[in-house]
Amino acid sequence: MPALPGSDIARLEEGRHPDPFAVLGRHTVDGVSLVRAWLPGANYVELVIGDGEERRATPMVGNGSGLYEAPCPDDAAYRIRTAWPGGISETADPYSFGLLLSDDDIYLAAEGRHFDLATRLGANLRTIDGIDGVLFAVWAPNASHVAVVGDFNGWDARRHPMRRRLGPGIWELFIPGIAAGAVYKYALIAASGERLPWKADPLARATEMPPRTGSVVAAAPDFSWTDSEWLSAREKADPLAAPMTTYEIHVGSWLRTEWGQMGSWDEATDRLIPYLQHMGFSHVELMPITEHPFGGSWGYQPLALFAPTARLGPPEAFARFVDRCHAAGIGVILDWVPAHFPSDEHGLARFDGTALYEHEDPRQGFHIDWNTLIYNVGRREVRGFLIASALFWIETFHLDGLRVDAVASMLYRDYSRKPGEWVPNEFGGRENLEAVSFFQELNTLVGARGRGAVTIAEESTAWPGVTSPVHHGGLGFHFKWNMGWMHDTLRFFARDPLYRGHHGDDVTFGLIYAFSENFVLPISHDEVVHGKGSLLSRMPGDDWQRFANLRLYLALMWAHPGKKLLFMGCEFGAEDEWSVDAPFPWPHPYDDRRQGVSRLVRDLNALYRATPALHRLDHAPEGFGWVVADDSANAVFAFSRSSAPGAAEIMVVANMTPVPRQGYRIGVPRRGLWRERLNSDAGIYGGAGMGNGGGAQAEPVPAHGQEQSLSLTIPPLGLLVLEHDPAADRA
Repeated sequence: MPALPGSDIARLEEGRHPDPFAVLGRHTVDGVSLVRAWLPGANYVELVIGDGEERRATPMVGNGSGLYEAPCPDDAAYRIRTAWPGGISETADPYSFGLLLSDDDIYLAAEGRHFDLATRLGANLRTIDGIDGVLFAVWAPNASHVAVVGDFNGWDARRHPMRRRLGPGIWELFIPGIAAGAVYKYALIAASGERLPWKADPLARATEMPPRTGSVVAAAPDFSWTDSEWLSAREKADPLAAPMTTYEIHVGSWLRTEWGQMGSWDEATDRLIPYLQHMGFSHVELMPITEHPFGGSWGYQPLALFAPTARLGPPEAFARFVDRCHAAGIGVILDWVPAHFPSDEHGLARFDGTALYEHEDPRQGFHIDWNTLIYNVGRREVRGFLIASALFWIETFHLDGLRVDAVASMLYRDYSRKPGEWVPNEFGGRENLEAVSFFQELNTLVGARGRGAVTIAEESTAWPGVTSPVHHGGLGFHFKWNMGWMHDTLRFFARDPLYRGHHGDDVTFGLIYAFSENFVLPISHDEVVHGKGSLLSRMPGDDWQRFANLRLYLALMWAHPGKKLLFMGCEFGAEDEWSVDAPFPWPHPYDDRRQGVSRLVRDLNALYRATPALHRLDHAPEGFGWVVADDSANAVFAFSRSSAPGAAEIMVVANMTPVPRQGYRIGVPRRGLWRERLNSDAGIYGGAGMGNGGGAQAEPVPAHGQEQSLSLTIPPLGLLVLEHDPAADRA
């Protein structure tokens, strides 16, 4: 048989051959049809042709270094049977297959427009010409050589070199005989000839359990969804007008036992969903569950944007959890992190020996706050990678929304940077125009393909138009976290009540801009970590006052315009700040004060969801009106909420001091009875039970520009929600 040139053999031995398909597989050389296989470490190799009685095996001749050759008819299908030190395998030849990714796949990936990227790149189970295996594909344009390594080839980087496709630098290889569960990585050689650390797959849809870092071939989807009615209703709904109360959770620590176990998705299905139903939350927001190497990052430094963390079970278990949430009437929102990624050597950092996913210039590519690398969203392929991830979670796992982390850090080139530490945009400004374009494209595509799924921006600045439509020049998010409201009100409630009357602007200022965006009021994990203490610990006074203040704060939050988000533990007044490693501090059944706070939150959720005036016009000034905003002597605030312009069905009155206010007069727009729908000082919530006996009758005494008013008893550190009884209009 014709000999393979020594230079080719040497490059195969070194794991550096630039074009393995040119020398391996079936070839006709000098009129001879033969098969070459590269199997270093094999004891014996045969070429197998035919099946049944037609089956015959021909020994392949080895050269002593791992190259084996045997003649083979031009039109015969063949397999290679190999005796390894640990057993015998018989598979089709990876180098017998032609080009597998389509030209459209290659083109769309290069353009950053392949939004089904996870079904093309990564490791996908395929059946090609009747042969089962895995098609591996990875983007590494500046690598001189890429190979697949894994438990199926003894982690030998010489065994499975990949084929480079012309164009954007995508490498592919179909390896027959591999099944779901195989562990793999990519072995890359940079253009300089440097061997890089083995890399996990950026498109992996499953991973090993950390601290192991291998990617795992994911099983083909084997889950039957039952939420078609939920998705159909979601697609038709108006999220701005609907009630939205969200429970933010770190699933592992919520489930964590005193023995340290994190639990699983199946356990969350059994325990978390009934709890959410019991408490009346409409949504659950999961802190990032995309795979991340360091648990202490809480998921905010992910390296596998297409893989649910292995810490909580397989992907199908997560799908089952989401499906059961929908059956229980609960939406699922995922914290999603497109701003940055950690610099772990097995991850995306200098993936092919160059700054591929990140910026080369550290003034743009290194995040000084978090010691992480910043995605280069100005690069088409990177932008497409991130948008494909967002759509993957929404479409594959039926998620109801994405809360996009650290939006502000992406919008400003000088975010957390001193003069000289950042690069201006093309017009000399600080705005990151590439990030603006990225968010606009992301939100446009989620709107087009998401079937009613929402996007929520964690954006902490006054950037205009975060929730304005893209066609009006906005970023196109559905909602934005109202960080200003959170900071102002927490500062107010931390004050001694003696001085609160002089700081009423902390309560009122947020209403100046409350309708400039579609806001979510967030009391998130960030407010109960890093020495800030728990929400309860911020409240001044003795235990009675602390819990009264907490109830007052939560009631004010639920009555205030804006959707609601509350971090786990705040719903019952956890004493200590949250720790990812500690068991969840469930209150004792006989802890009346905490059980009272829990019942209040449950009743607030029920009242909010059942009362259109408290949610329908959350984002319109017609849904809100100040009644008392300047009573500094008594530190009393009062406002109305409406479900339609001019309706004013709800009156909210809050006493920010521990001094009861007797006979306090509030002007109301309607005569008759105003029922006390909620009193945060009620005995069932752990309060003193001071109030108005269930309601108050409007009297013909003018006040606050109205012809009638209510004379109210406002409990100490208490809030009242009063609803006009429509029967009074018919009397």
